[in-house]
Amino acid sequence: MKEDFLHHVWQFKKFNLHGLTTVQGDQVEIINAGQYLQLAGPDFFNAQVVIAGQKWAGNVEIHIKSSDWYLHNHERDTNYDSVILHVVWEHDTEVMRKDNSEIPVLELKHHVDPKLLDSYNALAATKTWIYCEKELETMNSFVIENWKERLFFERLERKAKPIVQLAKETDGDWEAVLFCFLAKNFGLNTNGEVFYSIATSIPFSIVRKESFEAENIEALLMGRAGILDGEFEDVYAKDLKARYQYIVQKHRLEPVHIDSVEYFRHRPDNFPTIRLAQLAQLYHSGQNLFSKIITANTLTELYSIFNVQASPYWNTHYRFDKESPRKRKSLSASFIDLLVINTIIPFRFAYAKSIGKENTEELVALMQQAAPEKNAIIDKFRTFKIAPQSAYDTQSLLQLKNEYCNHKRCMQCALGLELLKR
Repeated sequence: MKEDFLHHVWQFKKFNLHGLTTVQGDQVEIINAGQYLQLAGPDFFNAQVVIAGQKWAGNVEIHIKSSDWYLHNHERDTNYDSVILHVVWEHDTEVMRKDNSEIPVLELKHHVDPKLLDSYNALAATKTWIYCEKELETMNSFVIENWKERLFFERLERKAKPIVQLAKETDGDWEAVLFCFLAKNFGLNTNGEVFYSIATSIPFSIVRKESFEAENIEALLMGRAGILDGEFEDVYAKDLKARYQYIVQKHRLEPVHIDSVEYFRHRPDNFPTIRLAQLAQLYHSGQNLFSKIITANTLTELYSIFNVQASPYWNTHYRFDKESPRKRKSLSASFIDLLVINTIIPFRFAYAKSIGKENTEELVALMQQAAPEKNAIIDKFRTFKIAPQSAYDTQSLLQLKNEYCNHKRCMQCALGLELLKR
């Protein structure tokens, strides 16, 4: 048994409320279970109970055993001085306040319906992947759809948080914020943080000025990444290096330490040279990129915005001085989908919140137009007859698996609570 089950039992009063007594023998009446804060400190805030005819208002702490109070060192924490009732499954020791007065204890194990406990134990039984895997197929579709929406926005809030933070740090320069997070996602998982460091090291006013010449913005990004260090044979590489050196002097750019970009385990189309060249072309060809991305109403419009390809040199190269078979290095639809999911939607959500605008419906509509993601987690859900139809579905399922299933948070999950009712 986990404490979250007892939290659920206490919060929703899933036990016999009649004839309650503390282990000390005093009658107990619960007026208000309190607010479930899920923060540091006692579990339930501002509860109201009557003990031995005396009404008390304060906090309630919940444990599996009374002795967990000492196991968690609550006796040393002043946050627990206001606890008026200690609710436990099993009482095994007295718990004392600092003034040596005993904290009243309510033992629940004799007041909970055994059927509820059986349902909980069945939910937490042995699994191959997630606890409710056998019941997913039979789950009420209304419950699933409502929970998916909540999961989607939980994940969106998490993704938007660093965007909001950077907007504060840049005094609301949203164009600069967009550039930094687009750069990060052009770098994918391996080079994302490096690309982000490159972007944040360049004042956006310089990006704006240099993007009028494709070679200049490409030189700026490549040079900042350290890709132009060393000697080259190709004229194009030599030209970019010269341009970068001139840009550094012209704008008095300070040198920064940025980790080396990674090529290892990347398909050639994802090499940092190709992705930076494509990012450069995006900013060269996409004037007013911020306003276009904010106002796009359909996925087709976003595909049009990101319909760019690397400069002609890269048609026959993946790295400098190494010729390869001719191939246009355009952004693929699947890559644009990743940008939409991981950058555009969170960015639009964060920006709308900053100006007090409600845009949740349009964001859901955009995500429902995007193809479902393909990865091991989504494939596994498919084996349990959960078939996502769009990126909106897959984002919800990823949040479910990563934030709930992996941490055994069945009692905070709408699906787990629905199964508990059975």
